[in-house]
Amino acid sequence: MQRSDVIPSIVLSAYALGRIAAQDAGNEAPAAQWRVLSLLGRQGATRVGELAAAARATQPGMTRLIGALERDGLVRRSPDPADSRAVVVETTEAGAQALASWRDEFRDTLAPRFHALDDADWAALARAAEILTAHTDPTGSTDRKDSAQ
Repeated sequence: MQRSDVIPSIVLSAYALGRIAAQDAGNEAPAAQWRVLSLLGRQGATRVGELAAAARATQPGMTRLIGALERDGLVRRSPDPADSRAVVVETTEAGAQALASWRDEFRDTLAPRFHALDDADWAALARAAEILTAHTDPTGSTDRKDSAQ
């Protein structure tokens, strides 16, 4: 087995954890809402088209989602300082608080599934989280190694 064969397992497990957490917590908000708030939390003010591409959504679909998030007070739209014809979206304080609460809720919901892990397992998960975060940097500024086989 090649090293990179673990990547699909990580991706599928991450999706499963997200679904399980939402179901077990009774969180009925669309996953796309949390994806958008997470993206905005990581990269700051972003154009709608860039958000759509990052979230793998259509631009009209993203525009509708942003409209709903704006009505709920979770994001705000403003003119792009670099191009007054374009609009950027950013989280509001309420959006940042909702995202933090969502993360806390999902952590607390999933924690019992991991209660039997020992310190070595927690260290391995912490390191895996660091690696995944570094290699999913939306700015693309991480130093990626091409040596994984």
